[in-house]
Amino acid sequence: MVKERAGIQSVEVGFLLLDVLSRSAGPLMLRDLAAAAGMSAAKAHRYLVSFQRLELVVQDASSTRYDLGPAALKLGLASLSRLDAVKLARARIATLTEQIGHTLALAVWGNHGPTIVHWEESPQAVTVNLRLGDVMPLLTSATGQCFAAHLGKDAITPMLKDEMARAQKQGRTDTPTTLADARALLAQVRERGAARVVDTLLPGIVGFCAPVFDSDGHIALGLVALGPTGTFDSQWNGAVDKPLRAAAKQLSADLGYAG
Repeated sequence: MVKERAGIQSVEVGFLLLDVLSRSAGPLMLRDLAAAAGMSAAKAHRYLVSFQRLELVVQDASSTRYDLGPAALKLGLASLSRLDAVKLARARIATLTEQIGHTLALAVWGNHGPTIVHWEESPQAVTVNLRLGDVMPLLTSATGQCFAAHLGKDAITPMLKDEMARAQKQGRTDTPTTLADARALLAQVRERGAARVVDTLLPGIVGFCAPVFDSDGHIALGLVALGPTGTFDSQWNGAVDKPLRAAAKQLSADLGYAG
């Protein structure tokens, strides 16, 4: 029998609250958070006070709901950045940025969808309202389309339906309205080997995203290029798309992908 190593039980109990928040679709009221973690509201509140001091949790002043804080984001991004695929890509992205002449980013699949984990701005970078940790929509961003095209239908279909329903409520006309249309769009992404959006997610911005695969053939990350429509080559097989896809193909090969 292997003797179990001693730990600090209160740390393990408190982590249940962080785990519930990480799995939640959004901020939670104290009673709901405590119930999901299997503890009383009073007990949960004591942990949350400490987590707020550490910036692992934040509380909205108006709604009183709790959500993960900036320290939790830093931990998550640090963990994601230590993935081999991300390490390898980060070591090469500066050279690719110089070659393409536009801003590049790396995205991985997180708890809530495609998540930006690294950003490399070019000297001619245009101001883009995106940040590390941002989750990209599946149908109106090149990053989202790229991941959605290469993930299993069972995992993606409910998210596609939710996104299309939200777009219809908002009166958007740049999103597929049926699941068949969405799947046709994603089939085009797979056929071309990359995704592209123009003036969709961000006005005046073109975005490309090329997939990087691991040795098992799963998408490991998305290699993203962004730039203004006036100076960015938005053509397929053009000055941005071609080197971006070539870099993604080489990264995939270096990760053991033989497809």
